[in-house]
Amino acid sequence: MTTDTEEPALTVDELAARAGVTVRTVRFYSTRGLLPPPVIGPRRVGHYSETHLARLALIEELQHQGMTLSAIERHLQQLPSDLSAQDLAMHRAVVASWAPEATAEVTRGELERRAGRPLTEEEVDRLVAMDVVTRDTDAFRVDPGLLRLGVQLLDAPIAHEAILAARSVLLEHSRAAAHELSTLLRDAVGERDSVAEVKSLSAHMQPLVVQALLTTFQRSLKEELRKWLKES
Repeated sequence: MTTDTEEPALTVDELAARAGVTVRTVRFYSTRGLLPPPVIGPRRVGHYSETHLARLALIEELQHQGMTLSAIERHLQQLPSDLSAQDLAMHRAVVASWAPEATAEVTRGELERRAGRPLTEEEVDRLVAMDVVTRDTDAFRVDPGLLRLGVQLLDAPIAHEAILAARSVLLEHSRAAAHELSTLLRDAVGERDSVAEVKSLSAHMQPLVVQALLTTFQRSLKEELRKWLKES
């Protein structure tokens, strides 16, 4: 686990806008204990951090899985209390792997509401290039699970070309890993098992495999960064 070093800087209105929910929803989640309390600043104004935003994204994902608020509350109580925004994002990625891919058709206004900020034409073009958004005739198709990540990448201090190159690297290696893993599973189950049994095994293994990939990749990346910083 890691800890956040950033200062809480979002008002409840800003948090709600970036999360794509209402202020009333944020306050309701707070009363249910689903969100930790804000940091109270001058004039008794509450301020929220990226961890609150990541927690809201996780709650939204759990709801998409069909979990009730009571079940979500129990699920969150089982998580360590000091998870950072990055830790929560990883957990949400694992949860999202339980569900089939889904896209939503939205207007430009709804796209910006979900993004939590106005988007320039150049920024929309960059989201399209990253396959986060697809342009239709009078609307956009967006993967809700990827939109927040795409918007965060818009502000990353790295050239857009480098982001697209990194995406290509990840796609190439993830497809290769998926092919190797599917071959191993196919050999493990054998031809005697029915299609239903194979699907059941796949559904059971998928979140475990995603969790393993996220964990090993995170550790490998940290190790590579340590080597890079030591050499520089």
